[in-house]
Amino acid sequence: MNLQHYLKEKFPTVELIPSIYYQWDSGIHFSLGGDLYQFKEKDKLNLDMFKLVYEQTLTIFNELFDQDDEVFLVTNLYKHKTKEKRIKKLKVYKRFLKNKNDLNKIHFKSYPYPFEMDDAEEYEMQQFSLNCKRKDLRVHQLLKAACNEDFPSLHPRFGGYSIGYPDIFFVNVTKDIIFFIYDDRGCEVIARDVDRLRLLYKKYFDWVEDIDRKRIESGLGIK
Repeated sequence: MNLQHYLKEKFPTVELIPSIYYQWDSGIHFSLGGDLYQFKEKDKLNLDMFKLVYEQTLTIFNELFDQDDEVFLVTNLYKHKTKEKRIKKLKVYKRFLKNKNDLNKIHFKSYPYPFEMDDAEEYEMQQFSLNCKRKDLRVHQLLKAACNEDFPSLHPRFGGYSIGYPDIFFVNVTKDIIFFIYDDRGCEVIARDVDRLRLLYKKYFDWVEDIDRKRIESGLGIK
């Protein structure tokens, strides 16, 4: 199955870049970490907060993805076109796939740099995608690496280019759901099945900020 064909058919208005929540009518933005802060006194990392964040993201993921669900694991890498050599796809996926033979199934496509900046034309987005099953992935490690974006001392990490940390999207082909963790602060979920999202929203109501509720409830048809 081709990722671009799937998105065009199922999520025609969605581009797999950060803020998918604002690209689709029915979605949820979850805030992570509760009332905890990333640092304790003397700038020491608050590992209790990160433990909570890891638990929350895994809980949400388990609600959305079953072991036999067909998925696309999509990775966006952002790089300077000439100053940085291309990183092999092995460095992006190698630690997170249970079957190393799946490395040969990864697809690659290059796109214009998607964010606004003065010299954006000098950069590009490299997108890697793998069609597999949820059970083929080391899910907990992937989720932790996504959450660890802004904290180099935390592991695992994805690696990447100097311009920015890779963005990872989980596309559930079986259930038509897209899940994205932007960092330790939050994650986004969009889906074609509004009923599925309503249940998720009600179950984890306390993980949503008040400022987001009006938009979420409007998109989910909740009065």
